[in-house]
Amino acid sequence: MLTNIGIIDYGMGNLHSVSQAFKRLNTSFSIVKQPSDLNKCTALVLPGVGSFDPAMSNLNETKLIPNIQNWAKEGKPFLGICLGLQLLFDTSEEGKCEGLGIIKGKVKKLPIKPSQRIPHMGWGNLIEERSCPLFNKSKKQNWVYFVHSYSAEVANKKELSATVPYEDFKITAIVWKDNIGACQFHPEKSGKAGERMLSNWLDWMANNN
Repeated sequence: MLTNIGIIDYGMGNLHSVSQAFKRLNTSFSIVKQPSDLNKCTALVLPGVGSFDPAMSNLNETKLIPNIQNWAKEGKPFLGICLGLQLLFDTSEEGKCEGLGIIKGKVKKLPIKPSQRIPHMGWGNLIEERSCPLFNKSKKQNWVYFVHSYSAEVANKKELSATVPYEDFKITAIVWKDNIGACQFHPEKSGKAGERMLSNWLDWMANNN
């Protein structure tokens, strides 16, 4: 299958870094700003940096929300990044807007102890909870880059693919449901580990969709 990645532009995503990551992997992509832009896409990426309510408001203005929800229902490949993961859930303690409701659960403020920093920023080594297409069989360590103050609680634990240690807790790092995946970290800023995961995602699409 010829892959064309649609990167959703709703004013809240790090389009340059995400685009550069796919350029390095020699993968074609296009920027999606409105429903008609979806016609040439075989997979979607929803990046995100910022806060939940402004992101949902901006996304609503693009008129893309029903299309994204239908895309997920139809089982087409989709990848959320950072805030793009959180928007897949039902609600967030960061705001009052409803999320996309594609993955059941809610986003909560990170637990705070005197020794903890908010936001959770820096590198963490992923703990694989369940296999998903972002991982390969090499079992290499996956140190990836995080920056966030909220974390998703997944209602169905079978959809939790990876966690990362955060003081005394393990917090959501990767979710996967059917053909829908999302990372709380930034694979496009995570060096070789992040590039490897994006490459695994592309290989999975080429072999299974």
